[in-house]
Amino acid sequence: MERVVIVTGANSGIGLALCERLLTENSQIRLCLACRNMQRAEAARSALLTSHTGACVDLLHLDVGSVRSVLTAAKEVKTRYRKIDFLYLNAGIMPNPQVDIRAFIKGLFSRNVINMFATAEGLLTQQDHLNSDGLQEVFATNLFGHFLMIRELEPLLCQAGHTSRVVWTSSSNARRSAFDIEDMQHRNGTEPYSSSKYASDMLSLALNRQKNSQGLFSSVICPGLVMTNLTYGILPSFFWTLIMPIMWLIRIFTNTFTLTPYNGAEALHWLFLQAPESLDPRAKYHSLTSGLGTNYTEPQRMDIDEEMSEALYKKLLKLETVVRRKLSEENADNKAYQQYLNETE
Repeated sequence: MERVVIVTGANSGIGLALCERLLTENSQIRLCLACRNMQRAEAARSALLTSHTGACVDLLHLDVGSVRSVLTAAKEVKTRYRKIDFLYLNAGIMPNPQVDIRAFIKGLFSRNVINMFATAEGLLTQQDHLNSDGLQEVFATNLFGHFLMIRELEPLLCQAGHTSRVVWTSSSNARRSAFDIEDMQHRNGTEPYSSSKYASDMLSLALNRQKNSQGLFSSVICPGLVMTNLTYGILPSFFWTLIMPIMWLIRIFTNTFTLTPYNGAEALHWLFLQAPESLDPRAKYHSLTSGLGTNYTEPQRMDIDEEMSEALYKKLLKLETVVRRKLSEENADNKAYQQYLNETE
């Protein structure tokens, strides 16, 4: 029976590179590109079919930052497929990144330069805002939309005698210090991206405790420092022109500078080949590239509080109930809805 693989954010960057690698590994899979921009998704599909003639590549319109879009997409998935083998949760945003230029220049000529590029710690902040669902946009896109997708697709993921996999694209920027369980949407902070990625790490651990017995296994990866549209949006283009030679030089001395989407997708591809029972649910699997250009995957234990991960899972379930209630009430009072949202924090 063919294996069904869904990849969110598959039209470019790491997501598209992963799709290329998966089809090279096994051209018999049924691959679904779940994307927000269907024009770009069509272009990605055409490129994949050019290099993999005869492959089965489907398209799915999905904006994980919109509750309605997630529910509509999930309904469509349930009409198309009888099961899901892999669900790669790769889509993500980092809106309006702001860089402390003084700290950047200082770090560029310090011993901390590698860590600065790898994690952006103390360097990068973002300006988040509410989306049409009344949720913080980064939280909704990077975490809650994917959580809701998993919940909707449980009938296809959790089946007797069937093993399924959920794989999160996290980040080295996922830091415990950026997350507050009392403010899980990060309404009051300046690092929503870091907060959302740490939350996805915690959620993966909680999913394993909740769903392993039902055949669903969750893993987390870090792609390393990869040059994608998201990365290029952090600094003005002329800065990248200046520092790219330095970055390629640094790559000789550090394995975390994967730089290309193909290299960054290494851990995602590696997990496709592993038996889920052999994996550590507390590990983040890192894509690494040696100075000679050899790609490999290495697990690193995550700094996760188990009690906090359970608390996050319960809060997300509560938020899901509130959001569904809003959608089921055509004339819902928006003020009351916002109050419900606040109560989930």
